[in-house]
Amino acid sequence: MDPKVTEGGLNVTLTIRLLMHGKEVGSIIGKKGETVKKMREESGARINISEGNCPERIVTITGPTDAIFKAFAMIAFKFEEDIDNSMSNSTATSKPPVTLRLVVPASQCGSLIGKGGSKIKEIRESTGAQVQVAGDMLPNSTERAVTISGMPDAIIQCVKQICVVMLESPPKGATIPYRPKPASAPVIFAGGQAYTIQGQYAIPHPDQLTKLHQLAMQHTPFTPLGQTTPGFPGLDANPPASTHELTIPNDLIGCIIGRQGSKINEIRQMSGAQIKIANAAEGSTERQITITGSPANISLAQYLINARLTSEVSGMGTL
Repeated sequence: MDPKVTEGGLNVTLTIRLLMHGKEVGSIIGKKGETVKKMREESGARINISEGNCPERIVTITGPTDAIFKAFAMIAFKFEEDIDNSMSNSTATSKPPVTLRLVVPASQCGSLIGKGGSKIKEIRESTGAQVQVAGDMLPNSTERAVTISGMPDAIIQCVKQICVVMLESPPKGATIPYRPKPASAPVIFAGGQAYTIQGQYAIPHPDQLTKLHQLAMQHTPFTPLGQTTPGFPGLDANPPASTHELTIPNDLIGCIIGRQGSKINEIRQMSGAQIKIANAAEGSTERQITITGSPANISLAQYLINARLTSEVSGMGTL
């Protein structure tokens, strides 16, 4: 093995692809793109982020090996900073590791694992990072996800070793790259009306209303209880206000409230419901949320709260 490759001094241009959740991508881009601009300038690597309204995005890092290692170091330390910030709002005591997911052509995964798992074991032991190669290929591609987790320094050493393997064992045959699918706009039902969620707004959805409403009636996920009004009430209809209560685990309440209450205010504005979050009861691991408003407002608020919880839980990168 050429020692210069390990040191990252060999001027070989390499492309590494990362799979990230929307929340992670937002952290890398930063306000007005300032964070990613700084990463590009300081590392010398090209960093491209796939377009699209997708729950997952591909971040492509291209450049000489030393530039790639610098870019990875900056990403790993940024994620650690995000974890530290989230810990300050949380009661959790154990700090979760930084997790990155590489997207690697399946034809190179055999070299990465090694005979009987010898190579991957060597990488784990020498770097202290956890490395897992997914057994299945990513949908509609010939690539697999390789998940690395640990402290930033361990991740950087691990990426260096993976780069060496990828340089020594180029992909065989054609690679069909993984392209995350766009998220279809969710349709919800409230007060007999169908809405699609577009960005931060719920838009009345008239086109397939009858068909979708019939479908909703079959499983009634958001149909308000006790509503007997037939047909579709107009937007000026004022059904009586009612109240709904939810309990949310303490360690997830932060993602509902947001920084300085930004998220909960957004949910209040979008849903039109009044939302109150009770103070934590002593010794309790849960918080009570009370939603007041019309059945339509309550349904919409519930949906938005659940969407926040889902994105938070799936954004933790656990496998």
